[in-house]
Amino acid sequence: MNREKVQIFDTTLRDGEQVPGCKLDTHQKLVIATRLDEMGVDIIEAGFPVSSPGDFLSVSEISKIVKNATVCGLTRAVKNDIDVAAAALKYAKKPRIHTGIGTSNSHIIHKLNTTREDIIVRAKYAVSYAKSYVEDVEFYAEDAGRTENDFLARVCEEVIKSGATVLNIPDTTGYCLPDEYGAKIKYLKENVKGIENVIISCHCHNDLGMATANSIAGAINGARQIECTINGIGERAGNTALEEVVMILKQHPYLNLDTNINTRQLNEMSRLVSESMGMMVQPNKAIVGANAFSHSSGIHQDGVIKNRETYEIMDPLEVGVTESSIILTARSGRAALAYRAKKVGYELTKVQLDIVYVEFLKFADIKKEVLDNDIHQIIEACKIEGDLIRS
Repeated sequence: MNREKVQIFDTTLRDGEQVPGCKLDTHQKLVIATRLDEMGVDIIEAGFPVSSPGDFLSVSEISKIVKNATVCGLTRAVKNDIDVAAAALKYAKKPRIHTGIGTSNSHIIHKLNTTREDIIVRAKYAVSYAKSYVEDVEFYAEDAGRTENDFLARVCEEVIKSGATVLNIPDTTGYCLPDEYGAKIKYLKENVKGIENVIISCHCHNDLGMATANSIAGAINGARQIECTINGIGERAGNTALEEVVMILKQHPYLNLDTNINTRQLNEMSRLVSESMGMMVQPNKAIVGANAFSHSSGIHQDGVIKNRETYEIMDPLEVGVTESSIILTARSGRAALAYRAKKVGYELTKVQLDIVYVEFLKFADIKKEVLDNDIHQIIEACKIEGDLIRS
């Protein structure tokens, strides 16, 4: 069965770079953009061209080197923003202008100090004007997560008439619950005339820790583009993590959805972005964290040594990790100690293992983690009679 494609829209270089202290120079952006293109990302949001000369330059230079992906530039629903974005995207093989405006009552009243009717007029104008430059125009309804569905549907219908090819439905503040966000996408699919002619996109933030869940709920209900960042970096608590949505879709084939991402490059891509931005990845981060395939509990270790699938739903190789890690701690059992001892050259008999394990526990209670060099020290301290079997 052919699985339906969900496009991956990477905004690491735009929304991801909005993290304080994570500014990248043009060269760093070019390196990351090249790797994203090679990894199979469908759309690269290269920046917000009008925001600074540096951003304009980066979008322009990225446009020149990207071979496969669509290159996208962000704008507000402002004529000059769109002019500048079009100029920055001049060299792109597949350019996209991403324009939009706030649609929630909060944005309309407090941020823009206007009316719903004016929002529709400005949205239509922005899309029509962007369309005069490029064929591919994405419209974002900022704060769609808190926008009433009937008004959001009106806006979407009008921008489709104006030429939008993609509708971005952002949960800008990370407020929605997955069921709520999925129902919003479903409502648009069922109530917007012409919706079948455009792609619906999810752009979810992680303020309540639900960005990935919301994006998956959106895809299940008909969205066919997910906007995300490497390592989930982004404004405030971050964005949907690219590596998470990609692997969720891959590991759940019954959803009948998949991406073009070469998942074996995920771990290396995560490290590149982390090092370039100086943004450490938390060890327990899903998919790419240092502990994602590490086991320290004796029960878990015994299971993984016997059969990896007992405690791992993914093969580490599928995300670019060489192998699972058996970490020796005071919670480790004999099976893990024997496994690690064999790795460093000792094939312990059962009797020898029992002796060494007692000494190991004393050592492990003092040290947080027992390393390979420590294993040699522990075995030597045991002064086992007779020859040790060297593997």
